[in-house]
Amino acid sequence: MAKRFGGKFSPDGRGAEAPTDGKVARRIEVDPAGGRANVLFVPAVVLVATSFGGGPFALLFGLLGALSLTLSAWLVRGGLRAEAAFEARKVARRPALPRKILSAVFGGSGTALAVAAHLDGFNIVSPLIYGVIATGLFIAAFGIDPLQSKGMDGIDTYQQDRVARVVDEAEKHLATMRETINRAGDRQATARLEDFSDTARALIRTVEEDPRDLTAARKYLGVYLEGARDATAKFADIYARTRDAQARTDYMALLDDLEENFAARNHKSLLADRSDLTIEIDVLRERLSREGVRLK
Repeated sequence: MAKRFGGKFSPDGRGAEAPTDGKVARRIEVDPAGGRANVLFVPAVVLVATSFGGGPFALLFGLLGALSLTLSAWLVRGGLRAEAAFEARKVARRPALPRKILSAVFGGSGTALAVAAHLDGFNIVSPLIYGVIATGLFIAAFGIDPLQSKGMDGIDTYQQDRVARVVDEAEKHLATMRETINRAGDRQATARLEDFSDTARALIRTVEEDPRDLTAARKYLGVYLEGARDATAKFADIYARTRDAQARTDYMALLDDLEENFAARNHKSLLADRSDLTIEIDVLRERLSREGVRLK
């Protein structure tokens, strides 16, 4: 994925600066699927192109095989992205749909159909052997999906579902803002919005890891982000038409205020977590003391 570069002598003069004042460092996002998943769409095209000269049954097997291979490529791409999102979080549920495992199954089936399409006579053994080998190669190349949730011990699943709904809505607002700001055609405004998005996502991760913070953070992830989304749309429309410097200044000031408030809310949540830990330690020490265990 392309990434904007900057530095001391770049037009905005921001890129190489280290984050200060507790701001979240910008993460370089790379598509976890990448070329190795996208290249799997090629065999389906080749299979269709080479199946026309073998008769109706060869064409039927070829089309079915191409469909299976295309579905396999689509599933493995989604599976890799889902796995990357799972690994990036400390608390996460396993993917509801085992995309990579299903991709291996469809990849093996597509390979078997491709072999059947190019056989002179009817033979079920050869396609089956190739299909099993292809399934194993898919699993060896891409692995399997996470089969167990992580960090979910002691967490209320109902509360976690509520968090998931709020988080999904917040992520949609951030994605809409990122798409909308491009209409303005202003690099500094786009970069400033990315900084705010990183701070908002830090709060999202905190809420995901401790659902107890949902009540306090819900206003930020819902009302505030929705307002920021609407303000971004209005700014992009106005600035694209008029290049109004005052509108740009006001929008930048809004993002500054929002980022400061989001960072403060996240910092407060982290301090509350540390206070909870201190209380748990004190309670444990008191219980051990009553049992006759003295700690230094």
